[in-house]
Amino acid sequence: MLVTADRGQTRVAILEAEGEPSAASGNGASSRAQRGRRGSSGGAIPRGWRVGELYIERRSSRSIVGNIYKGRVDNVLPGLEAAFVDIGIDKNGFLHVDDIVMPGVEVQRRGRVGGKGQRISQLLKPGQEIIAQVVKDPLKTKGARLSMQLSIAGRYLVYVPQGEGIGVSRRLEDAERDRLRKRAAKLDLAGGGAIIRTAARGAKKEDFEREIKYLHKLYEVLQKRAEETPAPAMVFQEADLPVRVVRDIFSAEFDRAIVDDEKQHQRLVSFLTRTAPELLDRVEVYSDDEPLFDRYAIEEVIQSTLNRRVDLSSGGYLMIDYAEAMTVIDVNSGSFTGRGKSARLEDTIARTNLEAAEEVVRQLRLRDIGGIIVIDFIDMARARNRDAVLKTLRKMLDEDRTKTYVMEISPLGLVEMTRQNVTDGVREILTKICPTCGGEGVVLSEETVALDVERKLRELVAERPKPEAYLVQLNPRVSSLLLNGPGRPILELEAELGKHFHFEGSEGLPLDHFAVTMEGSRADVEERALPFREGEEVHVTIEEPHMYEENDAVAKVDGYVISVAGAGGLIGEKRLVRIDSVTRSAATASLVGGDEPAGDAGESASSDGSPPASRGRTRRGRRGGRGRGRSTTEAKAKE
Repeated sequence: MLVTADRGQTRVAILEAEGEPSAASGNGASSRAQRGRRGSSGGAIPRGWRVGELYIERRSSRSIVGNIYKGRVDNVLPGLEAAFVDIGIDKNGFLHVDDIVMPGVEVQRRGRVGGKGQRISQLLKPGQEIIAQVVKDPLKTKGARLSMQLSIAGRYLVYVPQGEGIGVSRRLEDAERDRLRKRAAKLDLAGGGAIIRTAARGAKKEDFEREIKYLHKLYEVLQKRAEETPAPAMVFQEADLPVRVVRDIFSAEFDRAIVDDEKQHQRLVSFLTRTAPELLDRVEVYSDDEPLFDRYAIEEVIQSTLNRRVDLSSGGYLMIDYAEAMTVIDVNSGSFTGRGKSARLEDTIARTNLEAAEEVVRQLRLRDIGGIIVIDFIDMARARNRDAVLKTLRKMLDEDRTKTYVMEISPLGLVEMTRQNVTDGVREILTKICPTCGGEGVVLSEETVALDVERKLRELVAERPKPEAYLVQLNPRVSSLLLNGPGRPILELEAELGKHFHFEGSEGLPLDHFAVTMEGSRADVEERALPFREGEEVHVTIEEPHMYEENDAVAKVDGYVISVAGAGGLIGEKRLVRIDSVTRSAATASLVGGDEPAGDAGESASSDGSPPASRGRTRRGRRGGRGRGRSTTEAKAKE
């Protein structure tokens, strides 16, 4: 387990490998890690290991799952059999009738019309104060999911004050479950209940007795705060991320925990001293200069969770697409064509699907994908191959601590499953909705926007017909299409309307941006619109060769194209040029004085000082820019 913390966030990575833990035998894990590194300058995941799970917690948006609040009922909706509860955060929490627990009161559960028990409208009233625990973070437009069945988690036990009896985790083997049930049989639960956790494997009776006393004290503190604190308010806060992960999964099966923050290390040591002192020697402080996640190449893995495509080692790949109601994973064979000359299509498909089944589960855990998940495996003709893929998928899901439910392969070759969605995954924490496409994943094309601009220009002239010319602010890719696209549409539009249009703008503008920044006489608008004046000298960066003239090159300033004569050998260099001619779509220029290449020096000017003939060349095929309404002084300052 790797734990790194800084000012704004805490991150935890769980690395997995096959075999037995080696921490107990000394520095086995350390030596293994050293063997897996790519030298001192570059980090790498230790050989034979892989990142199984990632957790990120931002200080500005910490998870509230497990927090207990004293809330006030805001609204009761009998039709939904639910209530909305104000717990003191932005959105009201959602409390369903199935999650209502009141001592001595029988509740009519969902869908049992005419059954025994009281309905939600009888149990809760607006303004009523209740104690509830968050079981699911607010996700997208939904508020937090609440439950009145409180639970306080320890390392070995979960104490349920309103529960009864003792339950045991089903992830444990039957023999171990029986042993633990016997060890905990005589615990003093103070009228409540308890659940023995998976981490309790190998625990003794003394461990249970010590922990239940601690959990009782926490509950007493919680009750006292609830009595003294006015609603809405938090009365119990769940532990921070590293302590939660250590509490829930860190055990003798881990080689070690490496922590790069002294405060987090002290918290973990304090927690393990109280709950599992035998694991203390497995917690280490990382103090090297190289960041911990860089040393183990975890940063690369985090970035990979943002990719749609996940490559398989065989040559196949997955495509992961997120929708509002579900996540869809498509399996593709890619470049994998089988092994050997006698490879058959069905065997190739089966191998790809088996590998994909393992990688799908890894991605579900790594990205913490929840909700409905549909997996589109490559169609298989044989039933035994379909069964083998489904069996592999379910076997891999046994390693997932999050609850899942998998359906059989459908007649269409799809596997439908659900995975419990409790908190935001890595992708949701690291990203936000694109302000340009609004989360759709597509934007309008330049041609679509250009056609829309033509319509808007017609409407502009119809509404304000007096001006002779207009200066319009557009993205340069759109204005270029209007000025120099097929048929040069702006010329046709000007002829049709009897008006003149000039354009300005920068690449930073949204593609569909449209704004009229000036209107008036043609001379006034042209004076403002043209970015340069003839004879003006400016510094530009020579960006690319000219499309038709071998000795010339092209410079661009905010998308405005400047054709520079004799600059073919200066690509990538910054040079001073003199503007020879200016139009609204492009300009021609020549190198100034000593900036001209030696081979072309004799052609830089004629005997009378006039520009060479090449400077008057037509601009066939050049990409047009647009005017930007900038003075000579501003142009030089920018460069």
